[in-house]
Amino acid sequence: MPNMKGGEYIVDFLIREGVPYVFGVCGHGNVGILDAMYERQSEIKLISPRHEQTAGHMADAYWRVKHEAVATLSSCGPGSVNMMLPLANAFLDSSAYIAITANVPTQHFGLGAFQEIYRNQPADFPSSVKPYVKRCLQPTRVDMLPVAMRQAMAVATTGRPGPVCVDVPYNVFQEEDDVDYQPSNRHAIGGRPGASPDEISRVADLLYAAEKPLIYVGHGVALSEAGEELTELVQTLQFPVGSMPNGMGAIDARDPLYIGHNGRNGVYQANQAGRHCDVLLAIGVHFDDRSSSSWLPGYSWNIPPTKLVHVDIDAGELGRAYPPEVGIAADARTFLRQLLEEVNRRGAPDPARTAAWRAEIESWRNEWESFLAPKFDQSSSPATPEGIVRDVRKVLPDDGILVLDVGAHHNWFVQLWEARRPQAMLNAFGFGAMGFGTSGVLGAKLAAPERTCVAVVGDGSFMMTPHVLATAVEYNIPAVWVVWNNFGWTSIRDIQLGMFQGRELGTLFYKDGERYNPDFAMMARAAGCEAITVTHNKDFAAALEHAVQLGKPCLIDAHVDSDIRPVPTGASQYPPLPEKTPAYGERFLPESIAGE
Repeated sequence: MPNMKGGEYIVDFLIREGVPYVFGVCGHGNVGILDAMYERQSEIKLISPRHEQTAGHMADAYWRVKHEAVATLSSCGPGSVNMMLPLANAFLDSSAYIAITANVPTQHFGLGAFQEIYRNQPADFPSSVKPYVKRCLQPTRVDMLPVAMRQAMAVATTGRPGPVCVDVPYNVFQEEDDVDYQPSNRHAIGGRPGASPDEISRVADLLYAAEKPLIYVGHGVALSEAGEELTELVQTLQFPVGSMPNGMGAIDARDPLYIGHNGRNGVYQANQAGRHCDVLLAIGVHFDDRSSSSWLPGYSWNIPPTKLVHVDIDAGELGRAYPPEVGIAADARTFLRQLLEEVNRRGAPDPARTAAWRAEIESWRNEWESFLAPKFDQSSSPATPEGIVRDVRKVLPDDGILVLDVGAHHNWFVQLWEARRPQAMLNAFGFGAMGFGTSGVLGAKLAAPERTCVAVVGDGSFMMTPHVLATAVEYNIPAVWVVWNNFGWTSIRDIQLGMFQGRELGTLFYKDGERYNPDFAMMARAAGCEAITVTHNKDFAAALEHAVQLGKPCLIDAHVDSDIRPVPTGASQYPPLPEKTPAYGERFLPESIAGE
């Protein structure tokens, strides 16, 4: 076995595992591994953003686009604490990467060294990060690194993906030992479990007997790359299909059987279908409060009496929010292939059985689209939200990648966007970390340099990590940012206005009584980016076309009307306050529920 420093082993492992990038920020705690990377810069590239949060979001978005894990690097103390936010975001959205965090030398454990967390346990950063990762490993000797790195890569990328932390004391980077590469063999690990024949038969029985069936997919279908199988199943069964925002693009949004997203900011026909369906096949779905109208019966779902078939690779998700008629711990693609085999064996069900159901959904869709149509034709200054969404749809190519941050703009896009391809709409739907879109677009572009990558981010989100502009220029990453500038945290402002009798505090940006924001275009130019300010819908499409054709980093500061709000078609509730009912739609309670 070769005699290697610990830092040399980690770098060699990443290279052998095919990791092309490390996204990280230097610090006194990780200079040992940076020195090991020095000799191998042609084999693995360090991208050093100006903040660890951005490094984590870049790794998260890279995984969502390419489904290959990269690594991040942070120093001990504050540097690693800065990683906790993006780790939590990746963990709740099932994104895999290896977070290499530094710690104090083992010789200093428990002595209260600079930046050591030591009051309960020596070098205790792993206790802090455990809730946000699949596993945290702390190898304290060089000879522990082969097992730790092998396990980290395998755990992160198999089963339900997620980030793994490897916390490495400073001295381990520099000390030497006889160590040899242990491959993760992650591609050989059985990470795609399936259902039993009896389970498949039960599911098929329920689907064939249904008169109002609905298929609903989430991020698990996207992660499993099961779009082809999903499309074939939907076309064969002629069943309507909806999706969570992280499942958008698994089937082409322009497929006539696709009905959109459920929940508070979903579309009318999707919520109507969820309220009225008799059998629901949910695959890779996390029934959170936003997509389930705070779990209030009758607004997005009626489970029961709707019979739920819930399929998820993580058995812990089964039955968490709703009791399933059939709950199956299985990989989405494996399950879909099994179900397709059963459908082909039985023969496709008679489409006449569900024709009336499809027609009813189509009538709801037509009603909703007729309601929306005039709004897309409006043009004003500041710009209308509907017009911005319309023009992003017009300019972004079908294989373009839209990266969304958190805020009012996200609500508009999940309701109105048409995702045409898998891995083409990235959004932080689980943890909702502001800064994900602003930073993540850099990771998305590195994962798919041949594809157009546009981040639509709120002014509040952009100011969380505005230093991304410098990183894009420094490393020549031609990302495009559209800053949805409505001069405030308006999604929270709307909650205040709706639930607290119109009282607003701390959600709008003012200076001397006037709405205020920095000049984002000037900020971008100062960093070396191209920049355009747009205040009217009529100018936005041309500005975006120019930005995507530049081939260099560009920011569009788009002033958007903050007083035009998305139309909720579901409900939301923050106990003990009463629920806010749909502005467009109805509450449907079957007699079995309404009579209770």
